[in-house]
Amino acid sequence: MKKNVLTPVFIISSIVVLILVIIGAVNPEGFGTVATKLFNFTTADFGWFYLLSVFGFVIFLIALALSKYGKIRLGPPDSRPEYPFFTWIGMLFSAGFGAGLVFWGVAEPMSHFFKTPFDGLEAQSDEAARVAMGYAFFHWGISQWSVFAIVGMMIAFLQFRKGKNGLISTAVEPVVGKNKSVKTIIDSLAVIATVMGIATSLGLGILQMNGGLNAVFDVPNSITIQLIITVCLLALYLLSSSTGLNKGIKWLSNINLGLCLLLLLFVFIAGPTVFILNAFTLGIGDYITNFVQYSLRLTPYEGGDWLREWTIFYWAWVIAWSPFVGAFVARVSRGRSIREFIFGVLIVPPAIACLWIATFGGTALNSDLNNGTKIAEAVNNDVTVALFETYQHLPLTQIASILSILLIATFLVTSADSATYILASMTSNGDLTPALPAKIVWGVLMAAISSVLLVAGGLNALQTASLVSALPFTLIIIIFVYAFTKMIRQEDVPERKINSQPSEGKKRA
Repeated sequence: MKKNVLTPVFIISSIVVLILVIIGAVNPEGFGTVATKLFNFTTADFGWFYLLSVFGFVIFLIALALSKYGKIRLGPPDSRPEYPFFTWIGMLFSAGFGAGLVFWGVAEPMSHFFKTPFDGLEAQSDEAARVAMGYAFFHWGISQWSVFAIVGMMIAFLQFRKGKNGLISTAVEPVVGKNKSVKTIIDSLAVIATVMGIATSLGLGILQMNGGLNAVFDVPNSITIQLIITVCLLALYLLSSSTGLNKGIKWLSNINLGLCLLLLLFVFIAGPTVFILNAFTLGIGDYITNFVQYSLRLTPYEGGDWLREWTIFYWAWVIAWSPFVGAFVARVSRGRSIREFIFGVLIVPPAIACLWIATFGGTALNSDLNNGTKIAEAVNNDVTVALFETYQHLPLTQIASILSILLIATFLVTSADSATYILASMTSNGDLTPALPAKIVWGVLMAAISSVLLVAGGLNALQTASLVSALPFTLIIIIFVYAFTKMIRQEDVPERKINSQPSEGKKRA
């Protein structure tokens, strides 16, 4: 059966992205300037909105998981999970973190160590190292995954429980109604936000791959090399995309998780093991202790750009990612209960992320604090070399660096492969087996917008693109929460099975 690729959502969203690509290619400086102005506007005026929204999402999910509605399955009442737990976590990890965690795992704590989050805190001190680790845990913890969880849960509930399509517009129907024009606008907005969020992650990974190739093989760190990497990755993820969800993405997800665990184990053993364990334990304690303060922290009295560059950027980035990650998380979570889904998504990937940061970031911090190295200074000069600079102070430097470059590449291919599938599905009326031409179009457009952003301003342009596109989508996720609350109240909650057989005592009586 021939599938209809040219839906209104596909046409509108692809044209908008193509126009952005053309403008950026023709006038990269002007494109970067406008993007920066939009960045300043959204962060200065709406930072509070991002913080309150994400904090509210966490509270909502925990309350839902602990309520009686947590027993409801994302599928028919007798359904069971489609994928084994390890594969499920691997897919969540690859889609949700991708190359971002590999990029920031060392770079973020070392950046906070060099330039502290608080004005009165002495840089590169013991206390600065502690705060750096705690803040990095916070940024990669449950707040980030709460956004993915809400979008994923809503889409999975509609697709597998209600038998509807997984479109964003369908999820907000209980609030906005069934007007076709409104639904087309909402779905197009979700697609554009997704493309920008993915372009950010692709660009970050490409920058880091170039930094790694420069550190290991002395390959020039230039836009030309970055564009060559982009083309190579495009070919790989289109090839993987043609194999379908249960082959390419599934295999790559398992390879990613396996490589992650291998590198994690190597650095944990070769690095300062006891320091890592202590830093992880203390970091978790600081994270829990400061969770509310960090979640709602702004600096209206002191000023400064730190929160805009870090916390607000992160929340905007994950909100821009959320239509893609949420749809993908939904697709691989069929059959799980809402409680299992929420706790699985909110606890396991963040725990792995915190362990990763403690291991890699902790090794770098220990090296600077106790061995007099200058990793933080190198990261401040070029954030893309953070991981590879850390390897310089460990054994098997070359092997670890090459494996890390391979890991970044497979993460990027997995994320982009997953994204082509989700974007094609979102622009094909929620079809779970979208046509290959739609995947190819979105694969090419993602690579194109990522390239344009790299040319227009590198890291700053990438961060800006994700932040601007996230603002309107935050409102849509808030509508999700309200709509889901309305729908879940109409569901029959499974009752606990009570043993109807009389006890031995009663039998004797």
